Amino acid sequence: MPNSLEQLKSTGTVVVCDSGDFATIDKYKPQDATTNPSLILAASKKPEYAKLMDVAIEYGKQHGKDLEEKVDSTLDRLLVEFGKEILQIVPGKVSTEVDARFSFDYQASIDKALHIIDLYKSIGIEKERILIKLASTWEGIKAAQTLQSKHGVNCNLTLMFSLPQAIAAAEAGAYLISPFVGRILDWYKAAMKKDYSPQEDPGVSSVQAIFNYYKKYGYKTIVMGASFRNKGEITELAGCDYLTISPGLLEELYNSQEKVPQKLIASDASSLDIPKKSYIDNEPLFRFDFNEETMAVEKLREGISKFAADAITLKDILRKKVEG
Repeated sequence: MPNSLEQLKSTGTVVVCDSGDFATIDKYKPQDATTNPSLILAASKKPEYAKLMDVAIEYGKQHGKDLEEKVDSTLDRLLVEFGKEILQIVPGKVSTEVDARFSFDYQASIDKALHIIDLYKSIGIEKERILIKLASTWEGIKAAQTLQSKHGVNCNLTLMFSLPQAIAAAEAGAYLISPFVGRILDWYKAAMKKDYSPQEDPGVSSVQAIFNYYKKYGYKTIVMGASFRNKGEITELAGCDYLTISPGLLEELYNSQEKVPQKLIASDASSLDIPKKSYIDNEPLFRFDFNEETMAVEKLREGISKFAADAITLKDILRKKVEG
């Protein structure tokens, strides 16, 4: 009998590996891989990735008028070096994240995204294999709209915790979204002081609602569930377009023989009674409806701060090496 990971793939779900540690990626044969500053920080501390650091530091020393510019250049190049290595393992795309400090800066997000694309091109990797990750703020969503429509750059809108974010992202023409499952569960467990089974998990429910909305209204944006806390959250979303899964949970699925029936079925959404909304040309409505979702507001703030803090930690490590 096929293992649970193979069964998940057979439901039509594309499996993506959520890791910067590419030594672990190959075993599970994912289509794509996703990275973020926290994953790159964790991987960059391992000695086997020292050679990528060396390339990035050498590049950074040559690019920048002062130390801070050199450190920024080093970090950008490091992200791209990790992406390059991952693309030698996965047949599809790699997601590379724009610095979370730019989450509320439309133009800086676009400029950084295009710079990352140019860096990839300079080492022979075309933009078709890259997804630019942006936080699902109003500015991030509008930046994705411009990158997709004017530059042909595919975007992954991340740190997504609500339907208003998802609707705006689809209207923006984003290639893919990453609605977070486990972080929603974390919030509800802390707020409600109770545990949830996978069947009643509020993070799972959030992705189901987004999936059904997209399928009912014919949006092509890929729904990629992310941030899982347990195997049950994953199997409850079997049939979702994509799921990005950490190596630890991929290993659990790989070693499991439990049945994984398809739970999300696109054709079922057409009969659901879901009101249609529009946000992409109405910033006040987007901000109000998003603001009504306490969990989403808190988790977006926390996620941006955490990614920004990990990027700063990584820059501190790189600064010492650039100076040295």
